[in-house]
Amino acid sequence: MQTSHRTLLAKLLALAVAMFLFAVFVLPPLYDLFCEITGIGGRTDGKYEAVEVRVDTSRQVEVQFVAANNAEMPWEFYPMEYSVVVHPGESRAVNFFAHNTTGEDMVAQAIPNVLPNNAADYFHKTACFCFDNQPLAAGEQAELGLVFILDPDLPDSVNTVTLSYTLFDITDRTGLSISQIQ
Repeated sequence: MQTSHRTLLAKLLALAVAMFLFAVFVLPPLYDLFCEITGIGGRTDGKYEAVEVRVDTSRQVEVQFVAANNAEMPWEFYPMEYSVVVHPGESRAVNFFAHNTTGEDMVAQAIPNVLPNNAADYFHKTACFCFDNQPLAAGEQAELGLVFILDPDLPDSVNTVTLSYTLFDITDRTGLSISQIQ
């Protein structure tokens, strides 16, 4: 009977390890593929290399900006303009404000999301604070820049695009001091 318990325990342990490996290594790429195929998720691509883009002056699109902190992030973080009106193809620069309100040096990372989801493929960032970690010393403030272009091929049904950022504390994950990052 002792042997059957050990065999069952070994099988359960092997199953638990297999489930963990599946969740860590297989699920994230499958989720990314699913989001890419379906257009769900509102993720934007990385840095967009600006090329000569035609500006559609016959059309205007409102771009709204939203900023939120992850539950663990104590910083003050908000867009300096809550919305702008642009012509598709027009390059536009806006800024976000960040203030490390703590007594500790911290490093943050912003994760973007675009709504409606079908607009994400047409929202191109040529420069963005979200491309890099954002280190701020205790009490420090910064203006964080974003330059974007809405692709002129943005579907006509989209008149408003919302770009939201969630700010995360990644200080423990960087393993570096603020002076090493800046």
